[in-house]
Amino acid sequence: MKKTLLVLALLTPAFALVTGCQSDHGAHAPANTGVNNLEDVSRFVALDPGAARSVTCPGIQESHRPDGRLQVQANVRNRENRRIQVQINCVFKDAQGFTVDETPFQNLFLDENAEQGVQFVCMNDKAMRYTIRVRVAR
Repeated sequence: MKKTLLVLALLTPAFALVTGCQSDHGAHAPANTGVNNLEDVSRFVALDPGAARSVTCPGIQESHRPDGRLQVQANVRNRENRRIQVQINCVFKDAQGFTVDETPFQNLFLDENAEQGVQFVCMNDKAMRYTIRVRVAR
């Protein structure tokens, strides 16, 4: 029994030294870059499961103001049979998808099965794309 413990006590540090010396050098490619990137390709996204279940966007209208700024009007519909409160904002992006402006989250109260319009205007004329984001108010 003592011999087994002695051998085990000697082999454990040796094993740790051997495996600890193996290292992986160099850069690594990112894993799963296509997962959870819905904001890059969609114009309307829900940020949590509650919003995904309760809110939908049946229509979005976009236009440019005379000064070149992008204006977005979204119709947001409550799918529940109860009154809900959500928070909604818009992230304006350039042609490559980089953020150029973001509106603050604003509270939106939706009655049972109601639809309401929300308008967003970019603060500069660099926006070409956008993503409207909605989440359940806490």
